[in-house]
Amino acid sequence: MSRRFPAAPYAALPLALAAVLAGCAATPQAGAPAAPAGHAFRAAIDGADFAAHVRTLASDEFGGRAPGSAGEERTVEYLAAQFGRMGLAPGNQGSWFQTVPMVETTADPATTLTLEVRGKPRTLAFGTDMVVGTRTAKPQVKLDASQLVFVGYGVNAPERGWNDYAGLDVRGKTVVILVNDPGFHTQDAALFDGKAMTYYGRWTYKFEEAARQGAAGALIVHDDLGAAYGWDVVKNSWSGAQFDLRASDDPEPRLPVQGWITQAQAKSLFADLGLELDALYRQASRKGFRAIPLDARASVDLRSSVAEKSSRNVVARLPGRTRPDEAIVYMAHWDHLGDHGHEGHGEATPADDAIYNGAIDNATGVAGILEIAEAFASRPRRPERSLVFVAVTLEESGLLGSKYYVANPAVPLKNTVAVVNLDAMPVTPRARDMTVIGYGNSELEDLLAAAAKSQGRVLTPEPTPEHGYYFRSDHFNFAKAGVPALYAKGGDDLVEGGVEAGRTIAQAYRAERYHKPSDEFDPAWTYEGVVLDLQALYAVGEVLADGPAWPRWRDGNAFRAAQERLRGAR
Repeated sequence: MSRRFPAAPYAALPLALAAVLAGCAATPQAGAPAAPAGHAFRAAIDGADFAAHVRTLASDEFGGRAPGSAGEERTVEYLAAQFGRMGLAPGNQGSWFQTVPMVETTADPATTLTLEVRGKPRTLAFGTDMVVGTRTAKPQVKLDASQLVFVGYGVNAPERGWNDYAGLDVRGKTVVILVNDPGFHTQDAALFDGKAMTYYGRWTYKFEEAARQGAAGALIVHDDLGAAYGWDVVKNSWSGAQFDLRASDDPEPRLPVQGWITQAQAKSLFADLGLELDALYRQASRKGFRAIPLDARASVDLRSSVAEKSSRNVVARLPGRTRPDEAIVYMAHWDHLGDHGHEGHGEATPADDAIYNGAIDNATGVAGILEIAEAFASRPRRPERSLVFVAVTLEESGLLGSKYYVANPAVPLKNTVAVVNLDAMPVTPRARDMTVIGYGNSELEDLLAAAAKSQGRVLTPEPTPEHGYYFRSDHFNFAKAGVPALYAKGGDDLVEGGVEAGRTIAQAYRAERYHKPSDEFDPAWTYEGVVLDLQALYAVGEVLADGPAWPRWRDGNAFRAAQERLRGAR
């Protein structure tokens, strides 16, 4: 009989978790793994150590941590050295590293896209009006007068009775797609999940589905609200080197040409055809919508430099005492967008800040798993189950490092008890709450709720489920495979200033720093809040590592069936 949480297991947890959390703030006890000569362990989870890791990883010397760059070498070597210093073991068949074969494709920034509307051509510039790329690993791909077809939200969801491709043959054609879900722009709670984004709303899904339908190209219409970020984020993310897994490691169909166009260009395109974009949003949000062939054609001659390279996940392991084959995984992505002045991203003058340092995104998450790893390594007695710490690459390229790990796990997924993901941890003053992204998904939240209660805090759902953050970080690949995954971080309800103060800080980060060179280490940051968050996330893992429980997805969750298959295998 498979093990799971009993019906009401949490009445006694606050006291146990209080002891766990108190231990996080204490210095290591006798019996901790020996450190290299000259090193003295500090507090198990320590704000100053956390800050030092973030400062280092986000420094200009690490060059924005782009996969395949000198910054990658510095990053992965730093992480292996830190895990080794703590006394952890190499986690991937005797190695600290898991090689992730990848294809690096860099589109010519002089590329233009021509839209011929009722016989009249219009030229769109790369970066300003559109971005395009290819996943084919070919140095040249073309669209030659490919007919445009408006396919609404580009969703094929049989379980919801929704198919924007019904009765449509898009072979050789280029589909034009709206971002997010049918319920978003109308705020209709009866459509999909209302304003909360589902996986069908993610841009990655839209390209995948267009490829499955046989399209030659796909263009997503950007809008700030639907995408949850401005055009600058799209431009910065799609400029310069783009990375992908090799086709042999990812057999999903791939589009020859895929990209985005600005909302302004889309409005102009539809206006020239006698259509209104606002009306099309409403039309595409009605069940039974049928795609609209357009009297317009797209042409592009996309030339790219292509190189086969590799990047590396970093994997460390603390073996369990009695059940070493069962493991809890803590993970964070180490990669960011690199140095746009020196890696083919365009010209940069000495006065420009061209390095995308990625301090919040995601030096904070990596620093977090390092601190949690040190807390586990500092225990006088090892846990019953193993702890695996995975710093993955290529998150910014579509969660590719975690995708590769899930296909090639250091611990079989059937023996992976749970995953805790740290991504973009807020460095704010103390909050009264913790935010759970994807709130209500799994029994892991019960453990976190008990840990938060021991700190005098509560759990809250993410305030903007329409942004789809649950589908935008690396735990999602584990979730799709059935492994219960927790993604949580500090909340918005600050002790000083309340929700208004917390959301002001969060909004300022998204507007001014997210995927921009200004995401840099700030000496003025305070760490009381993030230390509490790390202590709570540590406590979740410690309860699982020392106990027999196998947490489950909630009834009705989309990932429950995949977990049942894993349970059967176990």
